Amino acid sequence: MRASWKTGLSFGLTSGVITTLGLMVGLNSGTHSRPVVIGGILTIAIADAMSDALGIHVSEESKNNSPALQIWEATGATFLAKFVIALTFLVPVLLVPLDRAIPLSVLWGLLLLAGLSFFIARAQAIAPWKVIGEHLVIALCVVALTHAVGDWVASYVADGGP
Repeated sequence: MRASWKTGLSFGLTSGVITTLGLMVGLNSGTHSRPVVIGGILTIAIADAMSDALGIHVSEESKNNSPALQIWEATGATFLAKFVIALTFLVPVLLVPLDRAIPLSVLWGLLLLAGLSFFIARAQAIAPWKVIGEHLVIALCVVALTHAVGDWVASYVADGGP
């Protein structure tokens, strides 16, 4: 696989999992509203996928050593990966009650990250458990922090806000 596609797909998958899970968990703990969570997922799939794709595009351009085609490949791969991965999180939210969809989504996201991490470790000839563990710990920190922020926002709003 070309380096430009690896860059885009690995970045898009990772960002798609982390940002979508973070937003879903935070919105759920703050609102417990299926429409709000669905709106958040769709927002991530569109706006954040485009933002990340542009970020990769500008980052690759700033290196000043890649042909334009490779820059556009990385851009497209980032958008496609982020968009598709984010949309996969709609499935449990649409099919099961939200209180079960969120843990299922967390599990799905962790499986995706573990799979990508395994392939990265194998390509670098290092112990997969180290890479997988590192990436899953970061993901779980995001989930815990966004859950806490959602709880805080819910309690702040319930108390009347400012």
